[in-house]
Amino acid sequence: MKLSMQWSQGMHFDSQPEGGNPMVFDAKAPMGKGEGYTPKEAVALAMAGCTAMDVIALMKKFKQEVASFKVEAEVEVRKASYPNVFEKAELHFYLEGTVDPEKAIEAVRRSQTQYCAVSAMLSKAFPIFYHVYVNGERVGLGQAQFDF
Repeated sequence: MKLSMQWSQGMHFDSQPEGGNPMVFDAKAPMGKGEGYTPKEAVALAMAGCTAMDVIALMKKFKQEVASFKVEAEVEVRKASYPNVFEKAELHFYLEGTVDPEKAIEAVRRSQTQYCAVSAMLSKAFPIFYHVYVNGERVGLGQAQFDF
């Protein structure tokens, strides 16, 4: 993997992963203009995106009819001292449709114990907990645990 970060002005940076799509980074005011993601937001988005892709791929493999799907990430940031690092993350998986709750739980569990490389890396630094909801009802919960 190779990428570049090009400074534009102020705290605005344009990123370009090799062979990928650009992404804008910027700090919040007063340091920046808030015209892009902060680096911490990008890390949290990467975690949510990685696991979301795993879950949808597994639900397709399990032949489940997912009508809608959303992942929400709540990340606690330590603000008592510098650096302000992540202390804990809670991932909430919301699936709607003709979905077997056990298949949904299994898809999230596999993502958070085998497949999601971003969660695997981050879970070494702070705990990641997950909650699974199917058609508005919470059907499961757990913690990311990777063996490597």
